[in-house]
Amino acid sequence: MDQAKLEQNYDKYKTYGYGEELLPKKPDQRDWGMSNYITLWMGAVHNIMSYMTVAGFFVLGLNTTQVLFAVMLSAIIVSAFYALNGYSASKYGLPFAMLLRDSFGVKGAIIPALIRGLVAGLVFFGTTTVVGAESLNVIFARFIPNYMDLGGGFTLFGLAFPTMISYAILWTATVLLFLGGMKTLGKFGNWSSPVVYVFIIGAAVWAIKIAGGFGPILEYVPANPSSSPLVFIACVSALVSNWAGPVVNMSDFTHRAKSPKAAMIGLPVGFILSYILFAITCVALIAGTEIAFGEPIFNIVHAIDKIENTFAVVVLILALNVGAIAFVVFANLLPAGLQMSSLFPKKFTVKTAGVLTAIVGTLILPWKLVESTTTLFYFYSFIGSIFGPIAGIMLSSFFIHRKRVLNLDNIYVPAGSNGEYKNGYNPVAMAVLAVSFILPMSGAFLKGIPFLVRMNDFAFFSGLIVSFVLYTIFSKTLKSSQLN
Repeated sequence: MDQAKLEQNYDKYKTYGYGEELLPKKPDQRDWGMSNYITLWMGAVHNIMSYMTVAGFFVLGLNTTQVLFAVMLSAIIVSAFYALNGYSASKYGLPFAMLLRDSFGVKGAIIPALIRGLVAGLVFFGTTTVVGAESLNVIFARFIPNYMDLGGGFTLFGLAFPTMISYAILWTATVLLFLGGMKTLGKFGNWSSPVVYVFIIGAAVWAIKIAGGFGPILEYVPANPSSSPLVFIACVSALVSNWAGPVVNMSDFTHRAKSPKAAMIGLPVGFILSYILFAITCVALIAGTEIAFGEPIFNIVHAIDKIENTFAVVVLILALNVGAIAFVVFANLLPAGLQMSSLFPKKFTVKTAGVLTAIVGTLILPWKLVESTTTLFYFYSFIGSIFGPIAGIMLSSFFIHRKRVLNLDNIYVPAGSNGEYKNGYNPVAMAVLAVSFILPMSGAFLKGIPFLVRMNDFAFFSGLIVSFVLYTIFSKTLKSSQLN
């Protein structure tokens, strides 16, 4: 689309009542270069939830070599999806909420937008914050005698009183950072990544030292090893699901790209390079502490608590929480705010919607989801089952059905218009979304059907592949008259 036509369409769509954040970005508004995408997730990859996920790989029986391979394969897959699902926005400058209209229809886009913005956002906010709160317990216990005994054993819905205090502190810090706006978030991102890297590398060195070198870590095999390729694939799927949210709404980042090339190269390079260090520190901390102390550790915070030097413990936990906060704000609160404010502009701003996400994310009792490997992987199967289908439909729609050409007049429509589809819903997309979610998710409940159980084990991949194939078939076979 040439600049003159873009300027003309921009002014036309503005008269329809679309806010600045929803309009396609003009060339002078595209200010993200390759370096922005290379550094986008550098600090955020080092969050406690990701470390717990990889610790779960050892619990499930993978050895160090298999874990390293699983982590790096996950990084390649995620970065590839980032580039693919972010391409259309980098080409046309469309934010996620508007891009969804092309695949699902003007009204149908509300459903996947709500799923990404609120449902998944609040779940990830809650789980990440409660894990971070447990890490703060370790710090407070080092300085406050009997901190973990505060409240005399009082719990609320299964959450201990000391953890309530830590949760409230971390919840407040995260929300205040989010409310600080994009300038504050930008400054936070600029200094947080170097801080995280310095202390993460230090922790890896410590773990390698107590394990007797990197050789024993590479040779480490868990007590109950597994050579099943199905377990390996399930682990890869779980870690991919950890980043499935940004995969779906990557357009919220790439619509500001100076050029498609900036995002297409910057995203994979930055994510894969970041994951190389993440993989090394993961296996060093998890396998190293297990070797040194003779016990399997699922929660990475318990591994850190083994460090005798209190100063090292404090700075490392704070560094990991910096990464966790960056992950929560950039990948969850901000997308939630953007989607809810775009869907209900009269009821929500980006900030009020983000705060609502943080509140509801607490009310769902997220600590129940991360209390064991079983519940954590069940959580990932749900996330994968719902995000995989959305991504699959978007990819098929843009690359196969639309042949990489969008008609923005079907996306930006006057008030009261349903756009391309008669009722505002793309019936193929809505039906495929439902089927592609139900199939893999049903495996979590129908344990007597092996095929569905396997689909649930590989939920993200299952949902994405099924939705991509079904949408490609039906969008080609059904005539446009049947869809409109």
